[in-house]
Amino acid sequence: PGVFLHGGFSPGTLLFVLCHGFLQLSQLLYSAYFRSTISTIERRYGLNSFSSGTISSLHEVSNCILIVFVSYFGSRVHRPRVIGVGGLLMAVSAMLLTLPHFLSQPYTHDSPHDVCRCRVGPDQGAHESDTTLVWILMAIAQLLFGVGSVPIQPFGISYIDDFAGSKNSPLYIAILFAVSVFGPSLGYLLGSVMLRFYVDVNRSDSGSVPVDPGWVGAWWMGLLIITGFLTLSSIPYFFFPRQMSSEVNVSVTMTRQVKDRSLLEFLKLFPRMFFHLMSNPLFLLLVLAQCCFSSVIAGLASFLSKFLERQYGAPVAYSTLLVGSLNLPAAAVGMLIGGFIMKRTGLTAKNIPRFSVIMLTISTLFCIPLFFMGCDTQKISGVFTNCKCVSGADGQVKPGHCPNSCSHYLLPVILLISLASLIACLTHNPLYMMVLRCVSFDEKSFAIGLQFLLMRVLAWLPAPALFGTAIDMSCIWWKNVCGRKFSCEYYDNTLFRSRYLGLQVGYKIVGIFLLIILGWKAKRTQEYDLEKKPEI
Repeated sequence: PGVFLHGGFSPGTLLFVLCHGFLQLSQLLYSAYFRSTISTIERRYGLNSFSSGTISSLHEVSNCILIVFVSYFGSRVHRPRVIGVGGLLMAVSAMLLTLPHFLSQPYTHDSPHDVCRCRVGPDQGAHESDTTLVWILMAIAQLLFGVGSVPIQPFGISYIDDFAGSKNSPLYIAILFAVSVFGPSLGYLLGSVMLRFYVDVNRSDSGSVPVDPGWVGAWWMGLLIITGFLTLSSIPYFFFPRQMSSEVNVSVTMTRQVKDRSLLEFLKLFPRMFFHLMSNPLFLLLVLAQCCFSSVIAGLASFLSKFLERQYGAPVAYSTLLVGSLNLPAAAVGMLIGGFIMKRTGLTAKNIPRFSVIMLTISTLFCIPLFFMGCDTQKISGVFTNCKCVSGADGQVKPGHCPNSCSHYLLPVILLISLASLIACLTHNPLYMMVLRCVSFDEKSFAIGLQFLLMRVLAWLPAPALFGTAIDMSCIWWKNVCGRKFSCEYYDNTLFRSRYLGLQVGYKIVGIFLLIILGWKAKRTQEYDLEKKPEI
């Protein structure tokens, strides 16, 4: 602690950073855990990848509607307390998300021959009603989670930046993101543990084991643990003051002037500030580039486990374990190193785009070998779901899933993806700090809110559904029960790999191109000095 005080660090600000890191860790723990169980939920309720991808990103809808307004009115409210209320709402939504399990019929694992029989009657009707119930309950839970998550980042980051010294702010935000990024890692690790238990813990399924592709684990159990994390991490915010002692001498007159404005004046200023920021070429190019890279992250977060399962035969729990223990920690290390690079080298708005282009180009090049690290799809000869015909050389078919001969690629692939993620995440903190440097002081909180709005509308909301659609288009055999299409049983591995990875590389190339234009524009633009506070 003495080192921090000697270096100009405020104990109160540092405590808030740590508390906020824990809350964001819990928030991302929820999101990552839910995404780590997506393939299990697909199998449990017969959803396709487009449907599961849409559900996983549905919380962005309510977040998009509210985030700019919450950020704009941020100076009028007690920011820490609003963050605490948001955290409690997220805890309620995590609990609500478990309800489909408790309200659905017990799961029955189909044997390889069950698809040959059309089961009509109460069981089939119950299954269809279960799927509808899942959609409704998960939609409500995700929308509520989106409402709760609205104030977390805009209020938290602006609160830190308002009362932190300008030299310390980049390191604070680097610590914040480095701590919180372990939330996804822990989420995937928690998923790998929970998915080893059978979905109905009070029953056993003698026909399936965790390594079986048809295994359905206890996806709901981890959400109960996450509810506790979100509740505990929300409580400290109710004890932070509205304004904290600053590490530098900053006049609060600006805050008082903003606070004294009437609601009508706020509403009149809103369109002007919105269009002013959208007409700022540096801000717009920077946010669009971040949208491209966020789309890549969304695709990895939603379907990387499924990619490893289908391409390389990894069991659900093991693929989740690999993502949580290798890929996400690599991203955390990259963010932390990027924060130290920003503090040590003092990258300016003119140098940040160049640095980012170099790092992201290297990261993209590391992705190229992945296109060739895979195996062809096992050929399935003439299998019909009504089981009237099986064609082939010997007229025989082996029940169960075809063995995967590509498992030797699994570890090299996840290591290569992790290395590419580490290099790409070196740019995270510099790009984020550049947002604060290309807008004026009084627009900072609103700019952060608008940034997250655009990232949600253009990246986090559509990207999972887009990646899910690309994956669905590579399916060669859909499971059908009584004429109703369920989840995909077999994919064309080559198409799956090329479309999933190709979409990621495409996003990165577009983002790099935008950063090149940003670097050219930054040479001709005056940057805002973070050292300089507004003069009254």
